[in-house]
Amino acid sequence: MFGPPAEATKTYLKRAGFGAVCVVATGLLALSLAAQQRGPMAPPPPGTTTASAPAAQSSAGPRDRAPHITNEPPAMPVEEIIQKFAQREEDFRKERDNFTYTQDVVFQTIDEDGQVDGEYREVRDILFTPDGKRFDKVTYAPVTTITRLFMTQQDFDDIEKVWPFVMTTEELPKYDVKYVGREHVDELNTYVFDVEPKRLEKGQRYFRGRVWVDDKDLQIVKTSGTSTGLLKKKEDQAFPHFENYRENIEGHYWFPSYTRSDDVLHFKTGEEVHVRIAVHYSNYKRFSTTIKIGNATQIDQPKP
Repeated sequence: MFGPPAEATKTYLKRAGFGAVCVVATGLLALSLAAQQRGPMAPPPPGTTTASAPAAQSSAGPRDRAPHITNEPPAMPVEEIIQKFAQREEDFRKERDNFTYTQDVVFQTIDEDGQVDGEYREVRDILFTPDGKRFDKVTYAPVTTITRLFMTQQDFDDIEKVWPFVMTTEELPKYDVKYVGREHVDELNTYVFDVEPKRLEKGQRYFRGRVWVDDKDLQIVKTSGTSTGLLKKKEDQAFPHFENYRENIEGHYWFPSYTRSDDVLHFKTGEEVHVRIAVHYSNYKRFSTTIKIGNATQIDQPKP
């Protein structure tokens, strides 16, 4: 989560959605001025679902239905669709665990003139050891220049688990899932659902917002919403609205490709901070290993 610089924490604890504990732990290097001057984030890469999001909403709940979402009934009972896409999401979660990939996070604060006045950047590879154990390797992590907010481990948990939201059969009982309608997204026909956590439990993070489910693959192709959880009374928290887009990998499953957020965080103190965030997922490769048993020996060809 985000908060004010150290000298201000005596009066307020401000948080917003990211992680200072990890920033310190990774031993980050100096950030170049050029990195701060990159300007606005790029749009989603070609091949991802890029449906326009519904009209703006507060972080309190899902967005209102947009005009381009129709009331057309689904091809099968809604409950059946929910159960099937949750199972497909469960299958996808297990499949993604077999892939290596690169995750590139850029977080910027924007001043009143629309210029970048602080940036956090981290690039990490999700890899496997030769014996198949999964691990993360940070490959680029310059020191943060963000001064108007601070970041904690909880916010990285949001990026890792909530932003690329996966509605598995295990997660499904934790949410109320309501059918909204149908929408044509790029070349896809989708079912649209609003998702709300049934209750918030201590130490848990949740997704609140809207998901688009491909009507053929029955898998989430886009999410739009906020992360949420139990708040402490003395904490002043604000979480940015985000959109996550997926792309088809190997023709079977839709993998997270791009997450973006361009939002103004409103704190109880009356302070507002404009933030811009982008997370790119790339270089998906299926993990494979070569097994060698003993020493190679020559085998004589059998006689005819």
